[in-house]
Amino acid sequence: MAGAALGALLTVLALRLGSSSGSGIRDAGEVGDGPLPAARNSPPDISQMSPEERATRLYNRVMTLHSQGKADSAAFFLAMALQAYAMLPALDVDARYHIGVLDLAGGHAPAALAQADTIQRMVPSHLFGLMLRARGFELEGDAARARRAYQDFLKNEAAERARKRPEYDDHAENLDSFHQQATAATTGTKRGG
Repeated sequence: MAGAALGALLTVLALRLGSSSGSGIRDAGEVGDGPLPAARNSPPDISQMSPEERATRLYNRVMTLHSQGKADSAAFFLAMALQAYAMLPALDVDARYHIGVLDLAGGHAPAALAQADTIQRMVPSHLFGLMLRARGFELEGDAARARRAYQDFLKNEAAERARKRPEYDDHAENLDSFHQQATAATTGTKRGG
């Protein structure tokens, strides 16, 4: 039932976002009897996507909106993204990282820390678990534990990146940025300036 509701909602959103106008009036101003021409940027056919692709696409949408400062829109898609991940039959480390980042974007540090713990049970030195831990503890205001997570990240980074995990390639910019933040956090300088 929840899957059907999510699918219907995503279809409606895709159609609304992809249509050039909802009025039925063509570009020249006359009312057409036939179907409207396809939008130039037609939305993807989500019915043809795997559940993993849908979840990843929603994650990317939330991250884009969040980075653009569109908090209301990000929050709207955040709930859908989390539901899409909840419907996946299995969660790998990358999916758990995405869920944790979504939890952080929503201000839910305990949920992000739970994903970090699960990742670390799966792969104890995985950088994604350490990244989520640092961010989760920061969100909770626990500077000492955040600093430890940053230190653990730096301690494990070279060996982990040498493993050439595909998810590290997918998130290389995030890892590079986090490295700088971890270095700043552990040497006493402030992030961002």
